[in-house]
Amino acid sequence: MTVDIPVIETDRLILRAPRIEDLDAMCGFYAEPRSRFVGGPIERGDVWRALLRSAGHWQIRGYGVWHITLRDSGAMIGHAGVLHHVEWPEPELGYAIFGTQEGKGLAHEATEAARAAAARHFGLTRLISLIDPANDRSRALALRLGAHFERDEIVKGHPCQVWRHPEIRGDAA
Repeated sequence: MTVDIPVIETDRLILRAPRIEDLDAMCGFYAEPRSRFVGGPIERGDVWRALLRSAGHWQIRGYGVWHITLRDSGAMIGHAGVLHHVEWPEPELGYAIFGTQEGKGLAHEATEAARAAAARHFGLTRLISLIDPANDRSRALALRLGAHFERDEIVKGHPCQVWRHPEIRGDAA
């Protein structure tokens, strides 16, 4: 099965399929201590496998995370989209913006676009975000996106909070 991954454009960003050219940018992010909230820090080989998982999720589930690029430069600056690993309680709206791009509203812009696209293209209208209790930035973004705390949960042996996003109608997204 080959999946057509839609390209999503916002004022400042392009959300597109994962590419091999993203590896170096991903390595930079996953070398930072702040990547601990998404499985890091990890070495280059593990980043490679993360890139393959990202691409493979689209093929197996038919949806996944888009890689976020700046419209003006094409630089990859993060990811946003929907993951549903076998350990997850349900599909998750996940997101990460590289440290150099924080504080510019780009995470909100990208994640809001990804959430709307997930509803429009894939019928994923009622999503959660799994947030590490220590990840204040992620929790703030979830609140800004209109999500609310639903419950505490253990996922893959780690405590996390389940934040519920408002339902997005696929035809209105």
